[in-house]
Amino acid sequence: MSLTFHWFLPTNGDSRHVVGGGHGTPATVSGRDRPPTVAYLSQIARAAEDLGFVGALTPTGAWCEDAWLTTAMVSQNTERLKFLVAFRPGFVSPTLAAQMASTFQRQTGGRLLLNVVTGGESHEQRAYGDFLDKDARYRRTGEFLDVVRGLWEGKTVDLHGEHLHVEDAKLARVPDPVPEVYFGGSSPIAGEVAAKYVDVYLTWGEPPAQVAEKIAWVRGLAAKEGRTLRFGIRLHVITRDTSEQAWAEANRLLEGFDPETVRSVQAGLARSESEGQQRMLALHGGGGRDGLEIHPNLWAGIGLVRGGAGTALVGSHDEVAERIKEYHALGIDEFVLSGYPHLEEAYWFGEGVLPRLAAQGLWQHPFGTPAAPSAQVPFAS
Repeated sequence: MSLTFHWFLPTNGDSRHVVGGGHGTPATVSGRDRPPTVAYLSQIARAAEDLGFVGALTPTGAWCEDAWLTTAMVSQNTERLKFLVAFRPGFVSPTLAAQMASTFQRQTGGRLLLNVVTGGESHEQRAYGDFLDKDARYRRTGEFLDVVRGLWEGKTVDLHGEHLHVEDAKLARVPDPVPEVYFGGSSPIAGEVAAKYVDVYLTWGEPPAQVAEKIAWVRGLAAKEGRTLRFGIRLHVITRDTSEQAWAEANRLLEGFDPETVRSVQAGLARSESEGQQRMLALHGGGGRDGLEIHPNLWAGIGLVRGGAGTALVGSHDEVAERIKEYHALGIDEFVLSGYPHLEEAYWFGEGVLPRLAAQGLWQHPFGTPAAPSAQVPFAS
């Protein structure tokens, strides 16, 4: 089976420096370098489409633009790229969400993927009017997906759950195809929800041994439900013609981290209720700048200023391809990648790593065309 690669739309802004934010922390000032206009995001999306990325993830939260609205607009400037729209089920009714997804599928020719984000930070959830605790939010997510799945199957749904109540819910038109559901979470209850309802379980970029443990855990839970899931990983990437060039770029990014910003971000993330976020923090020891290569070619430096995904694959194109193969051997088939700036880094990866994977029979262009540069795209040295 060909590996699947997704890129990222930086709806919190883009830069030649790392744009921090997420998990209750605001986007850093570097996000103003390239504002997330529809024109700029469309440029990234078209590049990703040309290079052979299947989809593009958009984040969710107060620190970025709304994912539904942004991707609906950007979709009109692309032809085949899918959009992995992150959304929080507690902010909208399940019937409306199922209807929105159905409409998105029809208007884009079936290019919607859904990344369900339960929400790991209570203080951020409360800003949106959601006062449930973390475990209750996960139970509500399960009820939400139960309703949505039933509606997408054309059923009339009645649910009187712990958190959600719908009566005589039905869609006039079901989506075709039904959007695949992506989901991540490291807590026990997150694993239960994944096992019952999702198509692809996503993990952040932990070292291979830890990723292997997660895969075995979720795979076992899914087997008890009589289901089989696919697995994906969320990583940043810095890939160059040589290892020295890649690490020089990583060090340039690191030198751009303002010490006060690092302290502020780390203090905020230390209060996170997300088990996954705490696992990310543990990789770099809470803000130190030494020992950030936590596995060959796996760098934890991004997590010093950014919540959520905080690790990057760093190395030559051959080295990055080898690390991808290492994760694939564990059971990872989908890779959700990003890099700063997102336009240039899409080309570094698409023109440097993907051809190497194709030569080894691990990847083929999903649209049947070779990766080729578009005109008038700036390229960073």
